Amino acid sequence: MPISIRLATLEDIPPLQQLIPESVRALSATYYNSDQIESALIYIFGVDTQLIRDKTYFVAEAEGQIVGCGGWSKRSLLFGGDQWKSDEDGKLLEPSKDPARIRAFYVHPRWTRKGIGRQIISACEDAARASGFTRLELVATLPGQPLYSASGYSIAEPVAVTLADGQLFSGFRMEKILD
Repeated sequence: MPISIRLATLEDIPPLQQLIPESVRALSATYYNSDQIESALIYIFGVDTQLIRDKTYFVAEAEGQIVGCGGWSKRSLLFGGDQWKSDEDGKLLEPSKDPARIRAFYVHPRWTRKGIGRQIISACEDAARASGFTRLELVATLPGQPLYSASGYSIAEPVAVTLADGQLFSGFRMEKILD
């Protein structure tokens, strides 16, 4: 079961649109209730085409299909797919003073615990480092936090977002200094 990591292309959007809700619904079920999950799929989680256009989004492929994805950003927005966008996403970060953002990680439920998340994190960290960043920041969901902690990220603070329909969605802002 070889897994390959490559940069995502705009042609990957349809399979990503299938992968993301499948991942979120299955992997979040023991952490959030169904109303929170469905609300987050409407308001937060989804494809981030800016990351694809910036060539900072990776997909993991195995057995001829996309089984995971994730990326990093040189833009201010800390999390969220296209539906979450604001003017903040247009502001470029300065590598000498700002942390790059780790964003939009999803793994197919049948492919968890196979090192896919760690491989994508490593690709993101290498690319951010090559772009001059020395620090990284992210917002982890509750099911994502153990992966990031195991990858050397530390919790900076809890985060709670109230979505447009009133649902509360919580996680953690996490940080890492690149060596």
